[in-house]
Amino acid sequence: MDRKLRCAIVGCGGIARSHANGYTVCPETEIVALCDLLPDKAERFATEHCPGATPTIYTDYHEMFAKEELDCVSVTVWNSEHAAISIAALKAGINVLCEKPMAMTAADAEEMLAVAKENGKLLQIGFVRRYENTTRHIQNLISDGFLGDVYYAKAQYLRRNGCPGGWFADKSFSGGGPLIDLGVHVIDLVRFLAGGPKPVSVYGYTFDNLGRNRAPRAIPEGGYRRDYEFGDRYDFKNDTEDFAGAIIRFDSGLVLQVEASFNLNLKSPVGQVDLFGTKSALQLTDHIELFGVVNDYYMNMTPQELPKNDFKTMFEKEIAHFADCVKNGTECIAPAEDGVTLMKILDAVYESAKIGHEVIL
Repeated sequence: MDRKLRCAIVGCGGIARSHANGYTVCPETEIVALCDLLPDKAERFATEHCPGATPTIYTDYHEMFAKEELDCVSVTVWNSEHAAISIAALKAGINVLCEKPMAMTAADAEEMLAVAKENGKLLQIGFVRRYENTTRHIQNLISDGFLGDVYYAKAQYLRRNGCPGGWFADKSFSGGGPLIDLGVHVIDLVRFLAGGPKPVSVYGYTFDNLGRNRAPRAIPEGGYRRDYEFGDRYDFKNDTEDFAGAIIRFDSGLVLQVEASFNLNLKSPVGQVDLFGTKSALQLTDHIELFGVVNDYYMNMTPQELPKNDFKTMFEKEIAHFADCVKNGTECIAPAEDGVTLMKILDAVYESAKIGHEVIL
């Protein structure tokens, strides 16, 4: 295929901006259409985030899929519509990059995967942390045996006051709170770095003790207390958990402890992954640190000249990979099969929290 890939975005919210930038800087793609329930919002989005493009605006994705000759579409809407929109696109012969979480449930995710296979189209899941600048270096350290046998991992994605509000706090739209929004990132990253082991059991726990906006006079950290444009059209509830945790066992012997929060009484936000091996350990924040023993001395090491992770670069790499897979048949590193596995884990965490004991997968 010599021409550029004709791409569209369904859902012109916050995360769509990163997708639009990725398509804009990728020489293999062009944005030809946008779809959002609010046409004025889509028009502003095109002006602000699609430089050099003149996308056609739609409010109905079915109409867009029927009228436009699309190669690719990013699905960046609220979670409850991921499955329906992705399935419609795949049936229309369009390759899909679906934001995480893949769906609301593992059953919906499995249906999406089946439709992708039936129609011979790519369904890539938005596991954007797989494209961090540090990922390949960590994989090399593990494959070269520097860490030894990685048997335990701890992943934290904790906000002190960080519920985005709107549909994110309404379970009927989001499917859950910080677990399905934030925890999915670090669960997937650990599993990816560990070589994709199969989960075998999950013990989960959730809490909704704090609620939102406990310090209304404070400046919100990261600007998370947003005024969503859908607020006057939807009566969003606030019924998700504000903290979730889990112990996940994998068939490789790896055990992962994960914690995620929108609201938690802690000193400051935490974003960290720790991998513990028989030879050394690794801590990942926006960079890598290593802890081990060298010549009978405890040593702390920081690799030099490695670029730090940044949000913009991750999405640019993700979109470039999506385009490469579609155009050149390159093997996808974030396939739908992995999305299904993650949804099974998330389902099990929520089920375990509900029944109060371990769930066997």
